[in-house]
Amino acid sequence: MSVVGFVGAGRMGAPMVERLVQTGHEVRVLGRTAEKRSSIADLGATAVSTPAEVSGGADVVIVCVFTDDQVAQLCLAGDLVASMQAGAALILHTTGSPRTAQSIAEKFPDVDVVDAPVSGGPHDIAAGSVTLFAGGAQDVLGRVRPVLGAYGDPILHVGDTGAGQLVKLVNNTMFAAQIGLVAEGARLGARFGVDESALLNALTHGSAQSRALSMIASAGSADAFISRVGEFIGKDVAVVRRTVADLGGTLGDLEPLVSAVTR
Repeated sequence: MSVVGFVGAGRMGAPMVERLVQTGHEVRVLGRTAEKRSSIADLGATAVSTPAEVSGGADVVIVCVFTDDQVAQLCLAGDLVASMQAGAALILHTTGSPRTAQSIAEKFPDVDVVDAPVSGGPHDIAAGSVTLFAGGAQDVLGRVRPVLGAYGDPILHVGDTGAGQLVKLVNNTMFAAQIGLVAEGARLGARFGVDESALLNALTHGSAQSRALSMIASAGSADAFISRVGEFIGKDVAVVRRTVADLGGTLGDLEPLVSAVTR
């Protein structure tokens, strides 16, 4: 089993830590406050108070913070990665810019960087069935699979470092567009005088069915679902827009649908 350092034991990270502990890994987690350290201990992990303590001597270091800026601050400006031993692997679960993962790999060539953003929620992690889109060297991914497999299934290798982020950004853009499409359908139904809840439930049995539609129907309305996920989707779509702009492009026909979710 591996020594695993972990940063970001929040909504998504806490069930990851719990699964890692349950599968026999030695897990050290960053906890800056007494309350956070107590929560970490409840998960069965060891709480430490500095990033260097997280990464020093660890075989694998996992980062699961909220924003790409936080990843950059921890890994490029801070001492988390600088304290890692040569040959250790850094796993980035935060959805962000592929360039961030690539910059970390360039700055720390002795550390193996895998960007592995997740698709799913805390319940999927707790069940050991969250999807991971992994970018990095194939042999490195093979080495860290026993760690990631504590909570990830399937673990999909999609290319070199940065490719995992690109796939996740496309995924979330399409998901946002699907939400926007359902919202537009609900508005059309309202103009026809059809009750939205009845409409959504009926459509889940027709050819319009999709995962997004099922989730929105369960929420009762498009607005209720958007209010629940808008912050998370908006964060990721903002990264997509920046990434596409850097390449000199736009979201094209996806933009109006995505805007319906992120405005």
